[in-house]
Amino acid sequence: MSDALPVLDDLRSESEELDRLVAELGEERWALATPAPGWTVAHQIAHLAWTDRAALLAATDPEAFGAEIEKAAAAPGTFVDEGAEEGAALPPAQLLAAWRSARARLWQALRDAPAGTRLPWYGPPMAVPSMAGARLMETWAHGQDVADALGVRRAPTDRLRHVARIGVRARDFAFAVRGLGAPGEEFRVELTSPVTGEVWAYGPEDAAQRVTGPALDFCLLVTQRAHRNDLALRAEGPDADRWLSLAQAFAGPPGEGREPGAGAGREPGAGAGR
Repeated sequence: MSDALPVLDDLRSESEELDRLVAELGEERWALATPAPGWTVAHQIAHLAWTDRAALLAATDPEAFGAEIEKAAAAPGTFVDEGAEEGAALPPAQLLAAWRSARARLWQALRDAPAGTRLPWYGPPMAVPSMAGARLMETWAHGQDVADALGVRRAPTDRLRHVARIGVRARDFAFAVRGLGAPGEEFRVELTSPVTGEVWAYGPEDAAQRVTGPALDFCLLVTQRAHRNDLALRAEGPDADRWLSLAQAFAGPPGEGREPGAGAGREPGAGAGR
């Protein structure tokens, strides 16, 4: 899977960074509340372990994964919380070991998948690079919640390129999940790397509808880890402006987002699904 190797390597690096953040926590800090209502640090890691196990099942036993789809369809509003709650009840050392095992086994399964493999998922089937990118996005987003709970300021990396790409590609989904028709024209999105300052560009250069700003801000927006009012993103055109108010890069129903003033992942005052 040579086309998946770069994102798989970045996924491993993202996971290891979050692992270092929680590995030495005392039990009381695992119980800290995060910005996601009702979720502690333990819930965040439990959710990642649960989702990695689901992705592993999709990669190794698609038929068995079909049963998981049925469970999700039977309880669409609660199955994610239930999975997190079950894992969060474990002792921290056991939970951490379970997450490490699940993500390592998933990484290897994705690495070994034959070229052209498409994996079943809770939405449309996903190519292996797309699955790896989605796991990286979730790891980064839930890692942000953990960092916020611990009062840690993470240095952004160019691994955010994967999150940004998903956010751009999910534009039409963000409209559709709210029962809205998608814009009829492509947008131009220009995002500034937090590391090199280069511009990551998507869409036609001459598009009338445009979004520009820091890549970190865009990633916080599409993962709904910060409110657009707290971010230095600029929209040109009414459809682009509307998108910034409803963007989401993750599957499932519309996220509730965060209230203005949260400032997740950014210096205080910067800027304009859980």
